Amino acid sequence: MEGKYHDSSSLETENSYRHKVLDTRAKFILLHDHRLFHSHLHYLWKKIVNVIFLCEHGRHHGSVLLSHQNMRPWYDISTVPFPSPIHNTFILHRLDTWHQGRFHSGIDLFREKTLDLRGQQLRVVTFQHLPASIKMANPPFRMDSLVEGIGPTSFEGLEIEVLRTLATAMNFHPDLYEAQNADVERWGRKQLNGSYSGLLGEVMNGEADIALGNLYYTPHYLELMDLTIPYNTECLTFLTPESLTDNSWMTLILPFKPVMWAAVLVVLILAGFVFYALANYCNHIVSTAINFKTNNIIKVQNRHKINDSKGDIHFQNEAKEAGEGLYLFSELENGILYTYGMLLLISLPKFPSGWSLRILTGWWWMYCILLVVAYRASMTAILANPAPRVTIDTLDQLVDNHITCGGWGEEVKEFFLTSLDTSGQKIGQKFEVIYDMDLAVERVAKGEFAYYENIHFLQYLRVRRQLAMKDTKTKTDVNKQQDSEGDTNLHIMHDCVIHMPVSIGLQKNSPLKPHMDRFLRHIIEAGLVKKWLKDVMLSIMSMDNAPEEEDGNKPLMNLHKLYGAFVALGMGYLISICTLIGEKIHWECVVKKSTMYDKYAVDI
Repeated sequence: MEGKYHDSSSLETENSYRHKVLDTRAKFILLHDHRLFHSHLHYLWKKIVNVIFLCEHGRHHGSVLLSHQNMRPWYDISTVPFPSPIHNTFILHRLDTWHQGRFHSGIDLFREKTLDLRGQQLRVVTFQHLPASIKMANPPFRMDSLVEGIGPTSFEGLEIEVLRTLATAMNFHPDLYEAQNADVERWGRKQLNGSYSGLLGEVMNGEADIALGNLYYTPHYLELMDLTIPYNTECLTFLTPESLTDNSWMTLILPFKPVMWAAVLVVLILAGFVFYALANYCNHIVSTAINFKTNNIIKVQNRHKINDSKGDIHFQNEAKEAGEGLYLFSELENGILYTYGMLLLISLPKFPSGWSLRILTGWWWMYCILLVVAYRASMTAILANPAPRVTIDTLDQLVDNHITCGGWGEEVKEFFLTSLDTSGQKIGQKFEVIYDMDLAVERVAKGEFAYYENIHFLQYLRVRRQLAMKDTKTKTDVNKQQDSEGDTNLHIMHDCVIHMPVSIGLQKNSPLKPHMDRFLRHIIEAGLVKKWLKDVMLSIMSMDNAPEEEDGNKPLMNLHKLYGAFVALGMGYLISICTLIGEKIHWECVVKKSTMYDKYAVDI
């Protein structure tokens, strides 16, 4: 008889079981004692199944001493009736006898009892929580059953498929049921007397053999029950509100970033100064040359006493023609104005006469063409694309945001508070434990809350919200429509807070764990978990009308996007009116009050 052996004195109290003084999966040989089979110890023989009891017979037969030949005792060898259930009366299962140094039948005393459960019924507690378990009607799966249960309930889901496979492999019949008030209690909360409600309470009280509820492989659950090896890892993140950026009034300045606009403005002012400087320089050269030529001619005329009025007129006309192409930029304000006009592709009224100005103008036109093409391309992209959305996609953004964070259970808040990450600790400080899921979704829709769950369940919440909103829009209740106008779209944060392993729950020290772990490994290696997960989420993903997809079916160009043009026109009118008022005030307060003002010669 191989294995570890323990004395029966270790089985005195339930406390030894809870603190794992015993290795319940070891092999035990115990002397038969009726005190071991008392009703308050029945729970032990549901955990310790690799045990045999030796009951001694044959030493005395009443008061008559047996002959020497029959003095040798014999032993009756029995074991617990696992996997058969233990009722009020504990009935041992007889295995073999030991007499005269040998076994009677030679049966394996420590046969594997958990590999084949012989069609026994195991109670499985669960509740609706995607993707593990979905409560649905007996007819084929419909999305309506996710929103509201209809008819007699049954369950589907990822963990339900895993359970069916394990039931086939280990030959047992699962009896699925929900704990009392499961929609509210869900996993369960610790009561004032130290017990738990919900799913945890059913397992800890021995009412359920297996628990299905997307149980995370965390110390909190490991203290209360046994967990199988993780069959999957899930992304835990936040369901956050999103909003549209109404920046249509900025349409005209959106194509370039502020740094680009600053560079364009600086180049415009510098170019205006350069045009002004070159124009004045050219004007200075032309006037100097004409003055020099005029002075020479005057000297010649004076020397020969010639009066040539026609020559004077000729030089005056020559000087006028030389300066005609320079007057555009001869004043600083005109230089900047015409430079800005070329930037808007407005042609000059006259081409400059100076070659330096002509060359500069040519290169300035090339710069203007490139800048305008870039501006138009960016403007087209802005008008053609949907309005940008403000979303929270990282933990740091969530920390900086004013909204409150929350989720189900005190253990989640403790997880954030004990995090080694500074951002996680800040989330924990403003984390709010909330047990009403519908209220949490409503608060997210109002833009004041972020709800923490696995990404698959958050997708289900978003789809359910979309279906509810569609039903509201089809109704004629005006009040409901007005209440829903302030709601925002629901957005799932892209970054995962943590990738959490998920397991199936068992009773503490359950003998089913070793073989369940072995079969779970085979299921994972075969890729069945991923396949079942896709099947469960397929109908939800097909109905998840993300805001980006909805925008793809809408016309991208509308009057709202042209608000920027009206804003620019309004600003132009406003500046023009202010300038007109300023000129009027200057005329009345300065010009008219001047001593040189003559109302009969206003044009002077």
